[in-house]
Amino acid sequence: MDLLYANDRPGAYPDSWYAASADIPAQRAPLQGEVRADVCVVGAGYTGLSAALHLAQAGHSVVVLEAHRAGFGASGRNGGQLGWGQRLEQPSLEKLVGMQAARDLWALSQDALDLVQSLIRDHDIDCHLRPGLAHVGETKGEVDDLHEYAAHMAHHYDLQMEVLDADALSALCPSPAYCGGILHRTAGHLHPLRFALGLARAAERAGATLYERSAVQSIDHGSQVTLRTADGVVRADHLILACNGYLGDLNMRVARNVMPINNFVAATTPLGDEAARVLAQDIAVADSRFVVNYFRLSHDKRLLFGGGESYGYRFPSDIAGVVRKQMVQIFPHLSDIPIDYAWGGTLAITMRRLPYLARIAPNALSASGYSGHGVGTATHAGKLMADAILGQSRGFDTMAAIPAQPFPGGPRLRTPLLALAMTWYALRDRLGL
Repeated sequence: MDLLYANDRPGAYPDSWYAASADIPAQRAPLQGEVRADVCVVGAGYTGLSAALHLAQAGHSVVVLEAHRAGFGASGRNGGQLGWGQRLEQPSLEKLVGMQAARDLWALSQDALDLVQSLIRDHDIDCHLRPGLAHVGETKGEVDDLHEYAAHMAHHYDLQMEVLDADALSALCPSPAYCGGILHRTAGHLHPLRFALGLARAAERAGATLYERSAVQSIDHGSQVTLRTADGVVRADHLILACNGYLGDLNMRVARNVMPINNFVAATTPLGDEAARVLAQDIAVADSRFVVNYFRLSHDKRLLFGGGESYGYRFPSDIAGVVRKQMVQIFPHLSDIPIDYAWGGTLAITMRRLPYLARIAPNALSASGYSGHGVGTATHAGKLMADAILGQSRGFDTMAAIPAQPFPGGPRLRTPLLALAMTWYALRDRLGL
């Protein structure tokens, strides 16, 4: 089963609050006939659009092939949280790659945060960017770990975060589920689909050409890369794969290291003055569960709540019910609140929860596996691949040097094996272990 079409209508955005509150442009034409380009990018999410924008700005001819619509995938469906750091915390990175490499990865993560903010500013992207992201804990042990992490970051990386005890957190997020956390004011949240659509417009203004409804059926590598769709052919000097959870079988090396999973988000009806009983300030929140709950308020005061994962191809029939179950654990007083929108999306994870960047051929690069940390990381990965094609590969090489760990069982057995493991972790979350 092809994840490109398992849960969605061809060429149609999901019935999400994001799609309902974005200025959706007319569909771009699909590829017809043969075209030539310096670079062909596969996938019009954050990664592909950022790569296309930066390459076009540098004077390269760029073609972007998108199976559905720009921002159709995780880039237009995610929780909208613009985080700090890598997906793996710095102390764990230090143990994995050593202090100097961990510092280099930290610097790149700060570049990613700066990049998103500068792209929004420079290209006048109206995506409701707001500052503030809190990580919170449900147990004293989790809160102690978060406070210890804040101290580590202050000492080794000169990052000052607000340390929140139970009272301070309750003043921000009056949920009975949490008892403390940390808050980073430079990180934040945004409207993810509006950001993606803004990147697409910026890339086109810079000279890139986007083809929608143009799924890639085959790729022939060589000194020149040849890509075929149902009705056209692209011949390019360089290839960028920016498919993330929708890679399919376009490259098996990447598929061994990156696995698609599904995640779900719901938007309540507008809460009005009651929004303060959820969040007293306009920040985003993520908790310390292995299967993370994350939430924020929309600009029209809806609660946007993400929770629950699945590892089969199909979304559940009652997405709203799946998310409500998690939401009510955090905000019991919302048990009867109407949910106006609920949608699923396919992202991609790696075994170590670190992105997988790779040179898959002398003239072909790939980036994916952002593991729920993609707003900044994916956007930055696109720029790093553009830089590498332009002859400045240091940042790409630093990310590509992260030790990869393929999923056990290969592409076929990785899904059931991971589902068993994740069932155990979800049970630990429920039992508070």
